[in-house]
Amino acid sequence: MYLDITRRVTTLKKGEASPCVMTGGSSAFTVPQCDACEHPAVVEQAYSGRILCSKHLAKSVRKKISKELRLQLTLPKGKKTTIFVAISGGKDSAVLLDSLVDLLGKNPDVRIVAGTVDEGIEGYRPPSIICAQELCDRLGVEYIRVSYPELSFHEMDEVVRRLPMVAKKNSSAPRLACSYCGVFRRQGINHLAASVGADVIALGHNLDDMAQTVMMNMSNGDLERTLRLAPHAASLVEGLAPRIVPLRWVPEQEVHLYALHRELPLHHEECPNAKGALRWRHRELVAQMEADTPGTRHSLLHMADQIKGLRDEIEQLGGRKNPPASAKSCPICGNVTSGEQCKACDMRDLLRSEEE
Repeated sequence: MYLDITRRVTTLKKGEASPCVMTGGSSAFTVPQCDACEHPAVVEQAYSGRILCSKHLAKSVRKKISKELRLQLTLPKGKKTTIFVAISGGKDSAVLLDSLVDLLGKNPDVRIVAGTVDEGIEGYRPPSIICAQELCDRLGVEYIRVSYPELSFHEMDEVVRRLPMVAKKNSSAPRLACSYCGVFRRQGINHLAASVGADVIALGHNLDDMAQTVMMNMSNGDLERTLRLAPHAASLVEGLAPRIVPLRWVPEQEVHLYALHRELPLHHEECPNAKGALRWRHRELVAQMEADTPGTRHSLLHMADQIKGLRDEIEQLGGRKNPPASAKSCPICGNVTSGEQCKACDMRDLLRSEEE
């Protein structure tokens, strides 16, 4: 149960203030007291039984993130480590970047760089970029970004326009915008990380995101994707920086409340292309399962960790430990691929076929 706290985001026009405006909400129920102090609570954690105010929730969230960083990130002494943080302007990546700066920003051996991939979605991405830039300016973090055209991809607004024609020409082609965007965005993140010589890529996946991914992999019978889930103790693909996901045990709503507590600038709109995607359906399914049986999200993620743990035990018995997957360069774009041609180039070819 959460208080009805929301944010309002408007399109920035010349002369107007930043779209990253905080707004309050109201509660239609009696607000209970925090079980650690006498202040009004902002969350009742059904999965733990705790009732927490904003201050103690923030303390809980920070503790979870700090613990995961210790487990996921190894910082060699005396060696500079560059962490690239993928940010979108939304709550998850805002909390991720704020937490990394808070916990690691004073370490002289750590360099933090943040970056955004601009997919080209009018009315959605521009205001979020403003919020991302504002956050980086506030935290004193270097900020970079790249657009799809700079990566030789069509902007997503154009992809959406072309999809019906692509489907007519090729019945087996992906029909949802998210299928293309996810592949292009991953390549954009890899591009930005490589451009700053990143040793590690930090992603803002929260507990809900992780549980949804595990459920999607289960429904598809895709064990390989489960084994490749971040965090990566070492790079699982030669030539790519390993991913860390410090927010993996923090529920989405608690990330939101933490962002409010820290007064972070953020863009809170959903992508207009998201509805109808496979993840959207699993999002609703996992939310319903969690409401019926609190702790379901944690159990799904624990199961994935156990599967990865079994893989590690088998590798150790064989005298190896997580060897990098064999990969080669895509003959078209030069990026890492396990096939003859990378998925991004496959999808770019599908979209270009509509021009013929």
